[in-house]
Amino acid sequence: MDSSEEKVVAVIMVGGPTKGTRFRPLSFNTPKPLFPLAGQPMVHHPISACKRIPNLAQIYLVGFYEEREFALYVSSISNELKLPVRYLKEDKPHGSAGGLNYFRDIIMEDSPSQIFLLNCDVCCSFPLSSMLEAHRRYGGMGTMLVIKVSAESASEFGELIADPTTNELLHYTEKPETFVSDLINCGVYIFTPDIFNAIEDVSMNREGRANLRRLSSFEALQSATRTLPSDFVRLDQDILSPLAGKKQLYTYQTMDFWEQIKTPGMSLKCSELYLAQFRYTSPHLLASGDGQRNATIVGDVYIHPSAKVHPSAKIGPNVSISANVRVGAGVRLISCIILDDVEIKENAVVINSIVGWKSSIGRWSRVQADGDYNAKLGTTILGEAVTVEDEVVVINSIVLPHKTLNVSVQEEIIL
Repeated sequence: MDSSEEKVVAVIMVGGPTKGTRFRPLSFNTPKPLFPLAGQPMVHHPISACKRIPNLAQIYLVGFYEEREFALYVSSISNELKLPVRYLKEDKPHGSAGGLNYFRDIIMEDSPSQIFLLNCDVCCSFPLSSMLEAHRRYGGMGTMLVIKVSAESASEFGELIADPTTNELLHYTEKPETFVSDLINCGVYIFTPDIFNAIEDVSMNREGRANLRRLSSFEALQSATRTLPSDFVRLDQDILSPLAGKKQLYTYQTMDFWEQIKTPGMSLKCSELYLAQFRYTSPHLLASGDGQRNATIVGDVYIHPSAKVHPSAKIGPNVSISANVRVGAGVRLISCIILDDVEIKENAVVINSIVGWKSSIGRWSRVQADGDYNAKLGTTILGEAVTVEDEVVVINSIVLPHKTLNVSVQEEIIL
């Protein structure tokens, strides 16, 4: 089949409520994939990138959240992009490869010749079209997006060795204890349908080993804690590692930005990266203003059309303001995410912080942090409906939902 006629589908793994625990208190309110970065739900960014893939037939979101939590978003994004987006709920976690295989028949309905697989909690420029071209040139079963990082941080991810000439994946190991390589797995892949046979092989082998085992009841009890179910297949340990060096898997290196969105602090950094990308991909989403009729805007800022911002406020850089937010006179916002229905009163200052839904920040108050995205208290977070009263200072703290602060706090977690 000519490549111009080949159908492509995309599968985005969105996880489930047990997976977003490090994202609390923000994931109390909304599924992590729907948390806004640069004013758009987290999952919107990979979906928008998929829209640019030639001959894309369908996008599937796979996870184990309840369907009702995604129904409204899936409906609106399908209409907006004029592209079918469908949510598929796993009955239980099946692993990154097992989840793909669980919905094999649905994914193959359009007879695609290529299948993109993306993790939702990845922030990057998603160079999917150029990745697809490279994948076709390689002629293998799969191609994975990779990036070079510092040797110190590499061990937090899947490290790999690739042939410098052919880009074949030669060796892969997940979060090794000793340094292997500064090339890491970005969590973005493209496969031919042969991936399903590879996943089935893992399941069959595991089932076969289970049937062959003849153990005492005590040994069986011990073994049960170590043996994974046959339909639980991990992409990294069960597919990538065993198939490395067999001329089936290849790598495509990105020179652009890449981050993994594990914590609220990282969401602030990733919001900044996406806002910067909007300059090239969606400049109409960025606000502008010189302090005359509109607020003074510095750097990259997103303001929802329904938000009301006083002309004397100064906003940016790296600020995202969501729906129905009210920003009073003289307010200063720097490097922050302001969620729906928040009120920030006159002369308040918010820096390196995330302000939760329906929260209120009083006059002359300060909500700020030092901006270390990786530190537990490096970003100040106010959960839903938190009230910071007038002239209160909140520094490097996390405040759980429905709290009222009438005294200043520093480096505290308010439960």
